[in-house]
Order: sequence, then structure tokens, then C-alpha cells
Amino acid sequence: MIRMELGKNSYNIELKRGNLEKAGELLNLNRKVIIVTDEGVPIQYAKKVAAQCKEAYIKVVPQGEGSKSLRTAEEILTEMLEHGFSRKDCVVAVGGGVVGDLAGVVAALYMRGIDFYNIPTTVLSQVDSSIGGKTAVNLAGIKNIVGAFYQPKAVLIDPDTLHTLSERQITNGLFEAVKMGATSDAKLFGIFRDGDWKESLDRIIEKALLVKKHVVEQDEKESHLRKILNFGHTIGHGFESAAKGKYLHGECVALGMLYMSSEKVRKQLLDIYEKLGFSVPDLAEFCPEEVKEAILHDKKASNQTCSVVFVSEIGDGQIEEWPMEQVLERLECE
Repeated sequence: MIRMELGKNSYNIELKRGNLEKAGELLNLNRKVIIVTDEGVPIQYAKKVAAQCKEAYIKVVPQGEGSKSLRTAEEILTEMLEHGFSRKDCVVAVGGGVVGDLAGVVAALYMRGIDFYNIPTTVLSQVDSSIGGKTAVNLAGIKNIVGAFYQPKAVLIDPDTLHTLSERQITNGLFEAVKMGATSDAKLFGIFRDGDWKESLDRIIEKALLVKKHVVEQDEKESHLRKILNFGHTIGHGFESAAKGKYLHGECVALGMLYMSSEKVRKQLLDIYEKLGFSVPDLAEFCPEEVKEAILHDKKASNQTCSVVFVSEIGDGQIEEWPMEQVLERLECE
């Protein structure tokens, strides 16, 4: 168990194989519960949680970024209202980052905030997005532009849920752990560079969570240090927007990291990507103008400057303020 220390917003992160079977013991499910999941998540996971609730409703949304919308959030909120949910009831996310973000927004909005539990079932959400309290939906083609900082009451992680994932989805999530190692934990990075990630998956999840826990405890609302977690994201979100679904979030972050690293770090990243089986696409696969337009709309951009993370040495990422022109110039640096 890992404890996120945030004063009155503190919570436990339960990390252990078999935890899904113990959801009723580890979470307060003795009330009305709406379980939000998507079509890509094996339905037995949501049903297993529902069986441990006093009164459960399962809401299955379409898979993909399209479900991270105000329209889908309104659908769920309406169902909660119809079923008579009160301030004492709760929302449970069972799935990946899209489901966690969506369910978190719903929990934050309903009656000005009710309890929220996150049960991540993808590598990406287990190592990163399930903790820290960032919840958001997309609007007008801009990713994560509407949302709130809303901490869960607990996070339940069961690595056994990962066995149904494709190899590509596993790699997609591992890029976020590579990110944390590159900026903040050379030993975590070393597992990817020098070891066998398949034999160390549980350890990778734990070490990535410990990095994020430390960062969030120091800077819950992203006033400065938490921006370190955005390594690769500013340019990565540009690629993700222009890719129109061809590349996954973690893959786009992996691309973004290459453009915000020293040559020495970039070489190590490329070696790891090869070990993970990821073929780096050429910039020509994307429409450069669409990438740049998305970067300019990135939420971290303000008044012609942008908070970026640059890594010159493994384990020592630096948060810097760059003119937007300098950020865009990185796309021409290769």
C-alpha cells in the first residue's frame, strides 16, 4: 500500500495482484455506486466490482477519446439523477485513462462533489493517470481543456487486469513510466535500459507511482514541480491531435520526449523504444501545420510562452519557460 499524503485529501493506493476480488474490503461500496467503464474493458471487471456493491449500476461508454466529452458526462450525471444518487453515494472508474478522467469529472460535478474511486486496468493508468486528481474532458478538439483537480478517495490497482491487454497497449503505458524515469528516477529508467521490463512490471508500476506521489505531494495543483510530469506532452499532444487516432497517447508522448531531450538522452530513449518494439514514425507522417496548431492551443501555453520540460541528463528533468517559437523550432531540430 502507498499512501498519498495530501492533508484532508489523502488516500491509499492499493497495489497488489488479486485486488479486484477485494474491492468490497478496500473501498466503501456499501451504498449506491455507478461504475463507469468502456467497451474496450472486459465487462467481467466491472461486474466483479458490482457484485461487491450494495446497489450498483454499470455505465458502459464507447471506447476512445470521443467519450471524454461534456455530452457523455451529462449522460452519466442524468442516469445518477434518475437513480436517486445522493451526496453519500459514489462513482467508480474501471478502465483506462479515458474512463478515469470522465468518471472523475462526473464525481466532481455531481452535487458539487461526491466520492470517487479509481480502478485502473491499463498500464498507462496504473503507472500514471489514476493518481494525482487530474480529471478532464476534451472540448472543441482540445485535449483535457475542461476539468478539475479532484482527488479520488482511494485507488485500487490489480496488475492481473493487464493480461487482457494487447502488446501495443502495454507498451503505450510503459512510455509514461519511461518518462518518469527520464525526469526523476535514473534507477527506474535503468530497468528499461538495462533489464527486462516483462520480469519487472510490478516493480515498474510501483516505482512510477512513487515518483508521481512525491511530485503531487509537493505540488498538488501544478503551480511548478508537477509540471515535470508533462515531459513530452506539449509536443506529444500536438502529434496526438494531428494523428487523429493513428497513434496512442503514450506513443505520442514518446515522440514528444525525443524532441525535448539532449542528443545523449535521445539516443538512450531510442534504444529503449526499440526494446519495446516501437518503430518511431517520421515527422512527415503528420501534417506539420496541424501539429503546430495543436501545440499553440496547448493548455500549458500562455502569453507566447510555454512551460516545458527538457532532459539533458537521465533523472534530472528541468522545467523551463520557453517562447512558443522555441518550442516549435524543436520540431525542426531533427
